[in-house]
Amino acid sequence: MDSPVEIPYKSFIKIDRNSRVSMYLQISNQLINAIQRGALPFGTKLPGTRTLSRILNVHRNTAVSVYDELFVQGWVESFPNKGTFVIGKAQNHSSEIRAFEKKHLENYPKQTGFPFKTTNILDNPFEQSPCEYIFNDGIPDIRLTQVDQYSRIYTSLLKRKAHKIGQYNQDGSEFFKQHLSKYLNLSRGLPISKNNLLITRSTEMSIYIVSEILLSKGDTVLVGELSYFSVNMIFQKAGVTIESVPIDHEGIDVEEVRKICRTRKIRMLYLTPHHHYPTTVTLSAQRRLELLQLAEEFGFIILEDDYDYEFYYDKSPILPLASADTNGMVVYIGSFGKSLAPGFRTGFIVAPENLMAEMRKYLGIIDRQGDILMEHVLGEMIAEGEINRYLKKSLKVYQERRDYFSLLLQEHLGNFLHFEKPSGGLALWLEWQIPVNLMQLAKNCAQNDLFIPKTLLYQNKNLSAMRLGFGNLNTEEMEKSVQIFSETLKVMI
Repeated sequence: MDSPVEIPYKSFIKIDRNSRVSMYLQISNQLINAIQRGALPFGTKLPGTRTLSRILNVHRNTAVSVYDELFVQGWVESFPNKGTFVIGKAQNHSSEIRAFEKKHLENYPKQTGFPFKTTNILDNPFEQSPCEYIFNDGIPDIRLTQVDQYSRIYTSLLKRKAHKIGQYNQDGSEFFKQHLSKYLNLSRGLPISKNNLLITRSTEMSIYIVSEILLSKGDTVLVGELSYFSVNMIFQKAGVTIESVPIDHEGIDVEEVRKICRTRKIRMLYLTPHHHYPTTVTLSAQRRLELLQLAEEFGFIILEDDYDYEFYYDKSPILPLASADTNGMVVYIGSFGKSLAPGFRTGFIVAPENLMAEMRKYLGIIDRQGDILMEHVLGEMIAEGEINRYLKKSLKVYQERRDYFSLLLQEHLGNFLHFEKPSGGLALWLEWQIPVNLMQLAKNCAQNDLFIPKTLLYQNKNLSAMRLGFGNLNTEEMEKSVQIFSETLKVMI
C-alpha cells in the first residue's frame, strides 16, 4: 500500500473558506473525486486525522467528519491499529497511478470515451449579437408585461390550501385545462372539453410530440414553399420527405395540393393559416373549406399551427380550420400567453380524445412534472378576465407600433421594397424591388450596431425578401433601427 505521506493532498484539495458549503464536505467531495478518477487507487492508506488536519490546516474535528462522511458513503474502511484505507484490494500501482497534478482532478473530460450518433439537422440556427438594436421575426415586448399582477396571483395561489394546487396529474393542471378549453371555445370557436387538450412547454414541443406519433420514416409532409425552419428541422429529424407548395396572396395553393394528392400518398399538411410564416398572408375562408374537403377525401392530416392568433388589429380573426372540422382530420396547436412574460407562456395541442390518449403517454416521458404554479396562474387570469384586459391593452400598443413601423419603412425605403401592412401578427414581410445581397446587408448593418439574424433573410434566384418584427421595438428604437437600415443600404447601392 502507498504511504499516506507520499501523496500530495494539498495539490488536489482546495478549500474555499468563504463558501457556504462546509469545509468537511468540500474535502470529502474532493477526496471522493480523487478516488473515482484513480488518483487515490483502491487500497491506498489515508493519513490519520491528526496528520490530515495538519496537512490541510483544518481542525481535527473537521478531519474526523471527513472520514465519517467517506465511511458512510462507502469509500473507505478502517482497521484498528492499522489505519483507514480506500476500499478495494491493494495492487502494484507503480505504472498505473495517475499523476496528482491539479489538471487531472479539476478538469472535466473534453470528450466522451464512447461513440454516439451526431446530426447536423438540429444545429442551432439562432445567432447572438452585442448590437444595441436588433430585428427579430416578431416577438412580444416583455417590457409591457404587468409583473405586479402576476406576482399578486402567484402570491395568492401559494397561500391557499394544498388541495387547491393538488388538483394535478402528469397531464397538467386540471384547473387550467378546464378554463383554457372554455377560453378556446369562446375565442376560437373550438367546441372542446379539457379532455381534448394537452398542455406543452412550446409550439416546438407540441410539433415534436405530434411527429413522434403521427409520422413515420418515408412519409410525405406538405409545407408552404416558405415555412418555419424549426418545424422543418423536426420533420427532417423524423425522416419524412418534405415537399413545398406555392403560397400566394390567399395562402397556400389548394389546387397544387390537390394535384400532389392525386399522384402520391400524403400523410400530413402543415399550415400556419392565420398569418402564414413567414409571409404573414391569411388563408382565405374558401381555401380553408376546400382543404378540409381534400383532407377527408385523401385522408391526410392537417396540422394547424396558430402561433400568433392572439395578435389581430383591423378585424376579428378568421376562426381556425379546427373549428369547422367535423371528421377529426385537424390537429390544432397553438400558444397561450405569448404576449406575457416568457415564464408565463405555454403551448397546447387540441385533438380528438383517442389521439390525445396516445399523446399523454409521450408527454409523461418528456415532461411529466410540468409547471403547476404557472398553469394555475394562467387559469386564474382566464377566470378573472385578466387575460382579456391585458390583451386588449397590449393590442392597442402593438397596432400603433405596426402602423408606425410601416410608415417609417415607407418613408425611408419605399422606393426599394414592397410590403403589405398585415392585419395581425408582430412582423412585416418585405420583398425587395432592387437587387441586393441580403447577407452582406445584414453584415454591414451589424457593423453599424443593428443586428439582423440570418433566419430573417429569404433569398434565392426567384425571391429576395425579409421578415422583420416590430413588436419588441418602441418608437425610438424603431426610428434608430430603420435609420441604420436605410443608411447602410444606400451606401451599398
